[in-house]
Amino acid sequence: MPNSYSSNPAESERTVFFVSDGTGITAETFGHSVLTQFDLRFRQIRMPFIDTPEKAHDAVKKINENYDADGQRPIVFSTLVKAELSGIVRKSMGMHMDLIQTFVEPLEQELGVKSTHTIGRSHNIADSAEYKNRIEAINFSLAHDDGQSHKNLQAADVILVGVSRSGKTPTSLYLAMQYGIKAANYPLIPEDFERGKLPTGLVPYKAKIFGLSIAPDRLTEVRNERRPGSKYAALENCRYEVNEAEKMMKREGIRWMSSTVKSIEEIATMILQEIRTDKRAY
Repeated sequence: MPNSYSSNPAESERTVFFVSDGTGITAETFGHSVLTQFDLRFRQIRMPFIDTPEKAHDAVKKINENYDADGQRPIVFSTLVKAELSGIVRKSMGMHMDLIQTFVEPLEQELGVKSTHTIGRSHNIADSAEYKNRIEAINFSLAHDDGQSHKNLQAADVILVGVSRSGKTPTSLYLAMQYGIKAANYPLIPEDFERGKLPTGLVPYKAKIFGLSIAPDRLTEVRNERRPGSKYAALENCRYEVNEAEKMMKREGIRWMSSTVKSIEEIATMILQEIRTDKRAY
């Protein structure tokens, strides 16, 4: 029988399966949080909609095939609600991390109430107010991306500003998709620095503005991926824009942070703390 772990695990790529009766997003999100604690490489495979015994047996087959090919146990993060399906998958050769068994069963004992054990319940919200708010927020963020429109800015929960490629767009969309936050974003450009003022359309909403900055050397790397060798991506120009943007935000009393070494999730969390909105879209 193959050894469960390689003799030099740091040099091998371990396979991880995210097995779910729904989209697999919950299992993958939790699994990513755990895996980032280890300085190893992982090959990640999502297996969504495992909602019948036949699909569960097929999942076991694929997990076992991976075990035979790699010579070490795959890691399996599971959010299978039905005990029958979970029981089937647990017979595979994987190392299992069952989120339902770990968290739901102890809560049943503590609360004195049985869970519904309903497949896909966490994402069955298409008719809910929270879901509709989230879709509305996504549409708002797309319509107000990169300074496209000044219309209805009074409805914005937050307006992100910063130089081009500082992380405004992905942060806006993450806030909309995960929390139902209506986030607009506007680039600060050389013309703004020459005037020494914020874009005119943003002035009435300064209380809603939150700034993102970025280290010039990192900005150069990002911009060179888009426009290699251009003045736009030149380090000297990036230093100028970042310096001027930060001076403007300080002068205008705008709350801001550097996105250089932070993930989108970290940036979004800090913004949520600052704007103190009660909106949540789970």
